[in-house]
Amino acid sequence: MMSGKQALYRNNIFILIIMFVAAVLLWNTVLLYPVKLFVVALHELSHGVAAVLMGGRIENIQISPQIGGYCQYSFPASAGVLKKTFVASAGYLGSMLWGAVILMLASISRMDRRITFSIGVMMLILTYWVVKTGELFGILFCLIFGLFLLISAKILPDRFHDLFLKFLGLASCLYVIIDIKDDLIVYQACGNDAHAIAQLLGIPQMAIIIGIAWIFLALVILFLALRFAFRHQEE
Repeated sequence: MMSGKQALYRNNIFILIIMFVAAVLLWNTVLLYPVKLFVVALHELSHGVAAVLMGGRIENIQISPQIGGYCQYSFPASAGVLKKTFVASAGYLGSMLWGAVILMLASISRMDRRITFSIGVMMLILTYWVVKTGELFGILFCLIFGLFLLISAKILPDRFHDLFLKFLGLASCLYVIIDIKDDLIVYQACGNDAHAIAQLLGIPQMAIIIGIAWIFLALVILFLALRFAFRHQEE
């Protein structure tokens, strides 16, 4: 006979599988549009945080309705290639780590409401730099999404926050992998982060190799995050 702990573990695995399938099937629907914009926000914020860590500053952050964006930052004149490469790499990998952390925290913490609230506060803080672009769409998205998270943290049940955070983290990880594949391998669009790094290194042909390496690393991060979530539920 299956114990209560085993049943809970099996149930949580089933829920994560359902979330994964739902994210894939609904990928190009309006239902996942806010999640994609959220990942764009994480991507650009990661660039900004990396720039600050390297001695620079964030000038502004833009989020567009085409599910794109940019982070404009400035560096001291003494900033070298390594610092600039670190900041250029931070977008995809940073947003991947954000997603993995959200997924893992939702799996181990009983304070899901506080996590939702904290993400909402982060979105409202991000609005400060988005306002500097003067573009209404990005401003409204950050404000509406941030306020939704704050309000939901107060009024919606704990079960909602547990499932919402797990889905948000899982979908964020999936989006990063798919976005890297599309931008750097399928379409090979110039002007993306991999091309920027290749230009900094003086080897433009390396962009595709950088893209493949990022996908591999992103898959490893997703695997470790899921493994962590499964093991926690098993204990």
